[in-house]
Amino acid sequence: MSFDAVLWLSFGGPEGPAEVRPFLENVTRGRGVPPERLDEVEQHYQHFGGVSPINELNRDAIAAVEAELAAQDIKLPVYFGNRNWHPMAEDTVAKMAADGVKRALVFPTSAYGGYSACRQYDEDIARARAAVGPAAPELVKLRQFFDHPLFVAAFADSVRAALASLPDNARLVFTAHSVPVSADKAAGPPEEGGHRYSRQVAEAARLVAAEVGVAEYDVVWQSRSGPPRIPWLEPDIVDHVEALSAQGVGALAVCPIGFVSDHLEVIWDLDNEAAEKAAELGMLFARAATPNADPRFAELVVALIREHIAGEQALKLSSFPAAGCTVNGAPCAVGCCEPVRRP
Repeated sequence: MSFDAVLWLSFGGPEGPAEVRPFLENVTRGRGVPPERLDEVEQHYQHFGGVSPINELNRDAIAAVEAELAAQDIKLPVYFGNRNWHPMAEDTVAKMAADGVKRALVFPTSAYGGYSACRQYDEDIARARAAVGPAAPELVKLRQFFDHPLFVAAFADSVRAALASLPDNARLVFTAHSVPVSADKAAGPPEEGGHRYSRQVAEAARLVAAEVGVAEYDVVWQSRSGPPRIPWLEPDIVDHVEALSAQGVGALAVCPIGFVSDHLEVIWDLDNEAAEKAAELGMLFARAATPNADPRFAELVVALIREHIAGEQALKLSSFPAAGCTVNGAPCAVGCCEPVRRP
C-alpha cells in the first residue's frame, strides 16, 4: 500500500504569554469549564513564561523519527499539525495537499483509546480534510500503542531509574490524565471493552510493573479540568500522596504512564504539585521520564508505519484489540469512544 507522507498530529500548546488564554479557550470550547478554572490553569503556563514545552518536544521527536525513517531507507516526509494551537491541523493538511500529497499516515501522540485520546483525533482528521476540500489527501490513522514492546521497555527503564534513586521500599505509582467517568464508559459494546481508556492504562501499568519486577503498585489520575459536579476518574495523584503518607509510606516513584512526553501537565501536576506535597509530608519523591526522548520512541513510530507500508505484524504485549486505526476520520468501531453528551 503506497503512502506519500506522515502527519504527526498532536494536542498543541502556547509558545508565548499572549497565546495562553486563546489556547486554553480552544481546548475547553463547549466543555463547560468555568472561567476560574481557566484562570488557574493560565497561571500554570505563565509560571513557565507562557510557553508549553509540547511543541518543541514534538519537533524533537519528529526529527528523531525522520532520522529513523532515513536509516531504514523509508522516504516519507513528516508534517506537523495540532488540534488546539499552531501549527493547526487544517493548515498542515492544506500544505500537504499543496505539496501534492495524496495519501498519508497519521501518528497521533496518544497511546490510548477513549474519546480525547483517540476518537477526537479522528474528528481532527475529518475536520482538517473538510477544511481543505476535495484536494485533501487520504489520511490513515495509525493504531494505539500502549502495549507495544518498545513503549513498555522505554517506560520500564525510566521506572528503574526512578526507583534506583529511592529506598528499596518505595511505592510505585502510575498516573494518567483523568477523564469523566461517563466518557471512560463510552467505549463501545462489552466485547470491545479493550477500547476503554482506564482498562488500557491499567494494562500498560501492569506490563511495565511486570517488566520492572514490581508486584504491588497503584494507578491514579491527574489533570482534572471539568466542573466539580461531574464525576471523574479518581483518586487524584495529590490526594493519593496524602493517603500514602497516612499509611506510613515514606518514598514514592511516580510514572506518568498516560503521557508520551514531559509537557506542561506532567511538569506542573507531578514535578510541582505532587512533588511539593510529598516534600511537605516528608516523603522522598522521584518521577520517571516519559519516552519522548528515548530512541525507542522513534523506533516505535516507524514500526507502526511499517505495519502499513510493509505489512509487518502488529507487535503487542496484551490481548486487547489492536484498535484505533482509521481512514479519513471514520471511527474504528461503531459506537466506540463516543463523545459525552453534555447538558
